[in-house]
Amino acid sequence: MTSTSPNPDTPNAVASTEDFEFAALWEARNYRNAIVEEFREHLRGEVIEVGCGIGQMSMEFLALKEVSKLTCIEPDSRFAEQHRQMISGAALIEGTAADLPVGFSADAIVSINVLEHIREDVAELAMYRELLAARSGHLCLLVPARPELYSPLDADFGHFRRYTRGELRSKIEGAGFRVVKLHYFNSIGYLAWLLSFKMMRKRSFDIKQVRFYDRVIFPVMNRIERSLVRPPLGQSLVVIAKAV
Repeated sequence: MTSTSPNPDTPNAVASTEDFEFAALWEARNYRNAIVEEFREHLRGEVIEVGCGIGQMSMEFLALKEVSKLTCIEPDSRFAEQHRQMISGAALIEGTAADLPVGFSADAIVSINVLEHIREDVAELAMYRELLAARSGHLCLLVPARPELYSPLDADFGHFRRYTRGELRSKIEGAGFRVVKLHYFNSIGYLAWLLSFKMMRKRSFDIKQVRFYDRVIFPVMNRIERSLVRPPLGQSLVVIAKAV
């Protein structure tokens, strides 16, 4: 019998985890709300959510009155099925952005912790630009930051990379976008990831720790980051870019 290897160019094909810690991440409600606030100004009209998973962020986007239509894209059939069971009011495409109908366009694309799973990330960004160009739409992007944080858990998740600011800006501008905003996000998360997953080499999240961090530590630090000063480093990078 001949075995078939997964296509390494399919998102998540090189991941070795089954659920991407969805149970623990359900607890991160303040974290999810903070991401929405980063992008809220540009989440309006017709929105595409790339890599929607089981719908943890989809429900947040559907709650925004400015979003008239949400199209969710998910390549993993297991996650897509859970999304169908949990989320109503959004269109779901089981596949990738390349599976959208010819001529499809949107006012915004939101991609949260997805681009790092895609080997050919520049080609992916160029595809997003084509989908947004007709409406001069915006890409709302969050990705893991700082290559020095790359850990066994990143490898388990199927991450090809963690981004530097310069690399991300160069790739986004090279794909035909104008960067509107680019900054680090979740500075304390940088230290937490460094200790737990890089130094201690943990391979999973602790639900109780996630809940404590999200309820007690994250809201205070996020308020400081948003109202006083953006941090010089962080666990993630936030980008808003306009298709030109």
